[in-house]
Amino acid sequence: MRIVIAMDSFKGSISSIEAGNVLKKAILDRYPDDIVRVFPLADGGEGTVDALAQGLHGSIVPVVVTGPLGTPVKSRFGYLPQTKTAVIEMADASGLPLVPRERRNPLRTTTYGLGELIRAALDRGCRHFIMGLGGSATNDCGLGMLTALGFRFLTERGEEAGIMGGDLASVASIDVSGADARLRECHFDIACDVRNPLVGPQGCSAVFGPQKGATPVIVKRMDKDIDRFAKLAEEIMGREGRTMPGAGAAGGLGFAFHVFLGGVLTPGSSLILEAIGIKDALKVANVLITGEGRMDAQSAMGKAPVAVAQLAKSLQKDCLTIALCGAAARDAEDVNQHGIDAYFPILHAPMPVEEAMERAVTEINLRQTAQQIFALLHRAFDE
Repeated sequence: MRIVIAMDSFKGSISSIEAGNVLKKAILDRYPDDIVRVFPLADGGEGTVDALAQGLHGSIVPVVVTGPLGTPVKSRFGYLPQTKTAVIEMADASGLPLVPRERRNPLRTTTYGLGELIRAALDRGCRHFIMGLGGSATNDCGLGMLTALGFRFLTERGEEAGIMGGDLASVASIDVSGADARLRECHFDIACDVRNPLVGPQGCSAVFGPQKGATPVIVKRMDKDIDRFAKLAEEIMGREGRTMPGAGAAGGLGFAFHVFLGGVLTPGSSLILEAIGIKDALKVANVLITGEGRMDAQSAMGKAPVAVAQLAKSLQKDCLTIALCGAAARDAEDVNQHGIDAYFPILHAPMPVEEAMERAVTEINLRQTAQQIFALLHRAFDE
């Protein structure tokens, strides 16, 4: 039997590639003649760096950068040496968890550290970037990030405008002559599941600003400032982006990557599936095993396990697609209409959540569930 395993992480319990390897061993212990391939899986959000670095023979590079409040924070990026690719989650440098609740104010946060991460990856030789935009604390339309990359944003007096969200209001001109020349050699793939435009009622300030600490007054100001800044940027760069779906992602980073760096915005799961190179394996697979910590109706809305199952079905309709999960909500059956033939919660007995999420318990439950499933499948296939 030819089996492909592509598990999302069980957050707080086991990583994507670790879960995949547990399942591979469980199958081969019973059925050593099976051909089993393990791929990392993520959706561009939290866990993407770990999944791709572990699954594609990369490494994690630690970097100290400027955090969203302007103070140093420990950050990192994934480095894939074979393709000179950097995998970056913007939240590692500019994420909301890095800002205490009482200090959340998007006028006073910056993406400068994200630019420093990109620069560190450039120094290592990376020219391809996979960027995850989820979980930002910022609403600076990329002002900080771009400043760190050598773009200059000037006031009417010709002075540096600053790097915080509130500094957008003072930007009167943009000087691109000092931008890092290596950026011209780069390709930026942006994992973006947000469809919001940059400004207006569905824009980044109105929709996401309040969760970052913006009051109604601040939301109104930011929307106006970002709109004016974006018009100037489009004029200087010769590329439009304000109304583009996803422009409002991560406080306007979707716009910044597209207009200033030529970035391509792609749904996160689709981007990761392309990056891991799973298609050829799925074309000849009898069974796909995927899954995640909790399966519910939201899983059917393009999350990674459903995305890989749909890809498998598109390549060959006879491939069996099975999902394993730590827990399943009552509405989890929605996934059966979106590519997953059957799903199985792995718990074998009632237990506290804390116990169920212990690494050793998860491994045992994954192994036992997989071996029972494949005992049945082998009987059917062998006959």
